[in-house]
Amino acid sequence: MDSSPHGAAVTAEDFGLKGPRGWAFRGVSVAARPGALVAVEGPSGSGRTCLLLALTGRMRPTEGHAEVGGLRLPKKMAAVRRMSALGPVTGVNELDPAFTVAEHLRERALLQRRLDGSLRALLRPRAVRAAEARARIDAALDAAGLDLETLPKGARTSVRDLERLEGLRLSVGLALMGRPRLLAVDDMDLKLSDAERAQAWELLRSVARGGTTVLAVCSEAPDDALRVTTGTEGATGTAPEPEPEPEPEPESEPRDGTEADSEAGPETDTETRTDTEEGADDAIAETGRA
Repeated sequence: MDSSPHGAAVTAEDFGLKGPRGWAFRGVSVAARPGALVAVEGPSGSGRTCLLLALTGRMRPTEGHAEVGGLRLPKKMAAVRRMSALGPVTGVNELDPAFTVAEHLRERALLQRRLDGSLRALLRPRAVRAAEARARIDAALDAAGLDLETLPKGARTSVRDLERLEGLRLSVGLALMGRPRLLAVDDMDLKLSDAERAQAWELLRSVARGGTTVLAVCSEAPDDALRVTTGTEGATGTAPEPEPEPEPEPESEPRDGTEADSEAGPETDTETRTDTEEGADDAIAETGRA
């Protein structure tokens, strides 16, 4: 078993998933340490989203094996689901555009309290529960870099009115409220400008620096991420190459948040996405989704 106190190590060898219309992905191998930033890249329709869902225990693989936090898949799928959390995944885990930011936060705080708390904790005074929920929300928003004061209507802003990057930050913040060991984010750079893409990657880097392993589907991985490429059999996760040491120069030359009540996503992109259509939809239909 992985003895890491927080982030989950992720390993896979010849990992594959087949649906009714063929292989969603196949031959994937990866070895990521706890707290790593893992970028899953590949052409649209190459099974990137299916791989993300399989490694978080939400889709049953067909061949090969993987371990997350020392838990072997598919045998320990339920346990892997409990230690992992999803950011935005189209058709699986999306923000409700009719909800406000505050409503999403309160709902997640209440759900998380019921999932994590003992019976004794649930019977604590209302003021104590509200303070705990407030602290959990504040910590998640801080980790996601979402400042409610910058939103058009503050915490009362509807999800449909959020910019794409703001919606991503909210989704990540909601996921982090469960204090997961593995955070999975789909299409993290979809419809972002170059500047916004840089901010999104810095957000995920900060989450990884905090100890949580991050698995992100993207169109182009940054140089410092461990890359896993889908679309070809034998795909392997590769760590970024270390920068070469500079050659010695001649000696003659100079050197240089919202009010929480514990009693209590942006609209989906309409751009055509084949990544979760035939591959993901078919595999989910066959294997079932948690």
